[in-house]
Amino acid sequence: MRSRGSQNRLSGYSFGSRVSALFFTMIATMATIYVAGRLWQDAESRVYLMEQLEKRTGQGHSAVSVHDTLKIIACREQQKKLSSLEMELAAARKEGFVSKQSSANSKKQPTKKILSVIGVMTTFGRKKNRDAIRKAWMPTGASIKNLADQKGIIVRFVIGRSANRGDSLDKEIERENSQTNDFIILDDQVEAVEENAKKTKSFFIYAVDNWNAEFYAKVNDDVYVNLDAFGGVLTSHLDKPRVYIGCMKSGEVFSEPTHKWYEPDWWKFGDGKSYFQHASGEVYVISKALAQFISINRFILRTYAHDDVSTGSWFIGLDVMHLDENKFCCSSWSTGSICAAV
Repeated sequence: MRSRGSQNRLSGYSFGSRVSALFFTMIATMATIYVAGRLWQDAESRVYLMEQLEKRTGQGHSAVSVHDTLKIIACREQQKKLSSLEMELAAARKEGFVSKQSSANSKKQPTKKILSVIGVMTTFGRKKNRDAIRKAWMPTGASIKNLADQKGIIVRFVIGRSANRGDSLDKEIERENSQTNDFIILDDQVEAVEENAKKTKSFFIYAVDNWNAEFYAKVNDDVYVNLDAFGGVLTSHLDKPRVYIGCMKSGEVFSEPTHKWYEPDWWKFGDGKSYFQHASGEVYVISKALAQFISINRFILRTYAHDDVSTGSWFIGLDVMHLDENKFCCSSWSTGSICAAV
């Protein structure tokens, strides 16, 4: 006579066996349906291929060879590349990075020719410097427009926004600009010493997006510029489409954090720790094509600790003329110089 416990165990085993059998039956059914479906698809594909083969054979064509197949694939890849290049070209045209011939054929022609846009880099607490520049060489009021109309030169102070956006520093600049109307305020750029290189890049982007000039210049707010001599130098280089003009220099890369000119990325400049040739930061000029290049590639151009080194780094590897112009060396006034640092 079996005990009640034995009967319960047998019932459990029986129930488990039935569940397992049901489970395996379901899996087998699903597998059968899947295999049948694949076989049906394969059969349809074979029928289609046979029909195509018969058509080609009946028309006197041979079946597609492996070589022909590779050619077809290569053509498709070339078509994809061509489509991609056409999209990139359309984007470049939209950004204005086009040849002189394309520009000449454009229906939209500028009413006035602009020789240069000069951005004078300034910061908070430097109103005395700005006022000194306004008195010395930068026109004010209606004279700003006259300078653009008569000499094709636009001059603006360039500044970013306070880290505490909308604070007294921002409001002070806004009040000053409401009186002078001679600022470019970069809304998306934080005004800070460590941001100077990014600020310079932002200026070039803003300037080329808003003015169609032949050249774009960066000047510090402690530099005095002879605008007549400046315009004369640039006019003599109008025949150079990709030119980078300045007082070219190199020099030591400082790896000590306490040094005034410390470069956090010093290790990238090799064992000799020497910068490549670049224009000194007091004043330098780039042509329209280079400014457009910066604008188009704004998201992939990195910056270093100093704006002059950063700008020089963007043109390494490009077909750019580096023009060492002694008249742009601004240590002091000298014969023929266009500027002086004070």
